[in-house]
Amino acid sequence: MKFAQTLRAAALVTAVALIPATTAGLAQVDGSAGPEFGKLFAVYQRIKSSYVEPVDDETLIRGAIDGMLASLDPHSAYLDGSSLQRLETMIDGEYQGLGLSVTMEDGAVKVISPMKGSPAAEMGVKAGDFITHLDGKLIYGLELDDAVAQMRGPAGTSIRLSLFRPGREEPFDLTVTRGVIELEPVTYELQQGGIGVVSVNEFSRDVGRDVYSALDAMQGEAGGRLSGIVLDLRSNPGGSLDEAVALSDLFLDKGQIVSQRGRLRRENVFYEAETVFRGDVARGIPMVVLIDAGSASASEIVAGALQDQKRAVVMGERSFGKGSVQSLLPLTRDSAVKLTTARYYTPSGRSVQEGGIEPDIQVPQLSDPDAAMRAKYQYRESDLRGHLINEIGVRDEELERDVTPDPRFSATVEELEAQGIEDFQLHYAVETLRRTGRAIMTAKR
Repeated sequence: MKFAQTLRAAALVTAVALIPATTAGLAQVDGSAGPEFGKLFAVYQRIKSSYVEPVDDETLIRGAIDGMLASLDPHSAYLDGSSLQRLETMIDGEYQGLGLSVTMEDGAVKVISPMKGSPAAEMGVKAGDFITHLDGKLIYGLELDDAVAQMRGPAGTSIRLSLFRPGREEPFDLTVTRGVIELEPVTYELQQGGIGVVSVNEFSRDVGRDVYSALDAMQGEAGGRLSGIVLDLRSNPGGSLDEAVALSDLFLDKGQIVSQRGRLRRENVFYEAETVFRGDVARGIPMVVLIDAGSASASEIVAGALQDQKRAVVMGERSFGKGSVQSLLPLTRDSAVKLTTARYYTPSGRSVQEGGIEPDIQVPQLSDPDAAMRAKYQYRESDLRGHLINEIGVRDEELERDVTPDPRFSATVEELEAQGIEDFQLHYAVETLRRTGRAIMTAKR
């Protein structure tokens, strides 16, 4: 069973950085477009008069709108009804279901990422899995909204998912009990040695302030002696650009965070430190940012800003590579266009489009038994049909600089389990900060 590496933009749930727009001007139609509109109307008339079955106007107009936006890039889409409601829910709210972020790929429902701690994640659903059946019923070719509606339901009820996982020979079933999915974008934990771990799962409303509160709480737990911070952005598909700026500003006291540049001058915006929070709230505490192939959009803005400003060491795997900004442009009370309006650039002028953020230290996820096989079938922005081209023209093969095995990363899953290590990337980041903290303390003596 094989699926091509393409993605339909209309199916994207959270892998976008959104700029809510309250007004949208109507562009003047170029006079030369007249003949093209004539073709469109001629096709409409032929379908209405000659198609084998009657077709209503709403179906044809919606199809024309979807086709226009799909011809642009993978992230522009028309949203109405349930699709717009799902986007708003992911930004702020809760629902009852499985806790999956999904998309449609060549007629199949594909998992972008399971939310951390969700029923689906706890039962072993992973990013990249294809859902082929629900309770034994084939859903291939079904509209994504219909598939999502079937997966959602009252907490406590169960549903059987039939999954195809690239790298495995046979499909398999998992029964998942639905729960109340509280969209908890920020979680934190104070680890031994005064290392604070903050996980940001998505960039929804007030993420910057939530991380600020998490840091304050951990400082209290550590008696004011926090010695290191891990900012975990793995499998974070993005969200609000404003919240990405706010989170970056928490740790920066000067310089640029990100810039966005579009076709129109009004879309060229430069975001600077010290505009949301004053000073570095962590006061220079050593910091590691964790990313992987599921870190996209707003996650890449934060990782790129802290990396370019030399505020944090970035570890993990190369990020997704989504360097474009989408604006949500309302059309009516219950419909909007999600339109790509700009590219964004890190403080040093890098565009992460296609290439993504390259970690300072490449750390594989050795504790995942399927990691090697899933990496073989992983997709990024550069694999999406119709993606924007990086203006620098970086090729994937040029980004894979070092293929020599690293002796630090040779442990097997079984060896790590024997040591009680369930998340090798996080373990490596925490241990690095512990060593850094000891070195700093030694130097001060």
